[in-house]
Amino acid sequence: MQIDGYKCPNCSGTVKFDSAAQVMKCPFCDTEFEIAALEEYQKEINAAATTDDFNWGTQESGETWGGADMDDLAAGSCPSCGAELFGNENTIAAVCPCCGNAQIVVKRLSGDLKPEYVIPFKLQKKDAVEAIDKFCKGKRLLPDCFVRNNHIEETQGIYVPFWLFDANAHGHVNFKATKVRVWKRGDYNYVETSHYSVVRDGTLGFEKVPVDASEKMDDAYMDAIEPFNYKEMKEFNKAFLAGYAAEKYDVSADKSKPRAQQRIKASLEKEFKKSVKGYATVTQTSSAVDTKNGKVSYSLLPVWVLNTKYRKENYQFMMNGQTGRIVGKLPVDGGKAWKYRGMLSGIFAVIMSIAAYATYATGAVRGLIDVDPSLLTLMVLGWIVAMAGGCGTVEWWKYQMNTARQKTQACEYMVPGSLSFKIQKDTYLYKTVTKTPCVAKTMAKAGARAAAARGRRR
Repeated sequence: MQIDGYKCPNCSGTVKFDSAAQVMKCPFCDTEFEIAALEEYQKEINAAATTDDFNWGTQESGETWGGADMDDLAAGSCPSCGAELFGNENTIAAVCPCCGNAQIVVKRLSGDLKPEYVIPFKLQKKDAVEAIDKFCKGKRLLPDCFVRNNHIEETQGIYVPFWLFDANAHGHVNFKATKVRVWKRGDYNYVETSHYSVVRDGTLGFEKVPVDASEKMDDAYMDAIEPFNYKEMKEFNKAFLAGYAAEKYDVSADKSKPRAQQRIKASLEKEFKKSVKGYATVTQTSSAVDTKNGKVSYSLLPVWVLNTKYRKENYQFMMNGQTGRIVGKLPVDGGKAWKYRGMLSGIFAVIMSIAAYATYATGAVRGLIDVDPSLLTLMVLGWIVAMAGGCGTVEWWKYQMNTARQKTQACEYMVPGSLSFKIQKDTYLYKTVTKTPCVAKTMAKAGARAAAARGRRR
């Protein structure tokens, strides 16, 4: 008889009932299953076949500016890039932190949400200048004239708008896991792989997951300067704006929700996977995450910003104005990059040549395989490895010249002790066994045959 609707966990084919063996059997890969295990697996798959559901509520966070607050506030827009800034009438920035333009046009604010929270600046301008100077040191590919000619003193403190997301997330995550047993019998190695279906269902709390609310600010930079210390967060007071610029939000909370949801979901999946222990491999197959009555709040967070130009290209640095974490992008000197590729490849080539000669002289390769490589062959292979090593090292240095990385998780914002599981179920599904010849014995026999052949030729 045939049971419709059951998919093979191994190859996804439709599983049939094998009347002779009285088990469920896949006609495509011949994997056998116990009926109870397959039914349980199908239930778990169906339970996870739902869509994510994040519910943050419908009310906007915060309140609008009004009354006496409006009397002391002014806004400016940069004619070059259009960045919208606000602050004290006497403290509007003369240099746009987004593009470096030196003109700000002042106008009145109207109808904007008032932030609920603010983290005041803790580090001063001199701290930012020192941090940027330190950030540039030790970068071998940095052009010599960059530090001398860039305008490090043009560093500006700005309050950047952020939406902060609170959520109690519920997740149902399915994994495939394996246990492996290896043994040797005669001239063969055997590998037995046991396959399991693993289910985790539970909840995890998140508090103040930040998403920057400025279209002008690069998300990768804003993510990279995290985390902020929320213990020093205060209720908003316009007095904190004195001496600094502050940008208005131009990305709504609704448009920011997908980024928060992605980070929350990825973090929940990571934490659930940590609970799957005792297996050789663990692979996530599906997940569904939902939240109820999530909360969104609006805040201003402190950032030191530097824009500088090199050969008509803009390079930007940002430092967390509370913790001092700095990120940025530095130019790469093409001439230096090629010089280091050649120099490192040459050094590695000398080392690999010595290793190749020692290998050839001692005959370490001979007898292991049915090939007697020449010294030239070993040398060429060594030089290829050396070139790959030299070029790879330079590429790693180039990667370190840009430290802005967008985050995909929000593990720093998980509520301690909030992880709770309702379901932790591991179900055995099936096993597979593979048989392969013993490599050492095969090589030994091949070597013996080669030696016998050479003896006959003599």
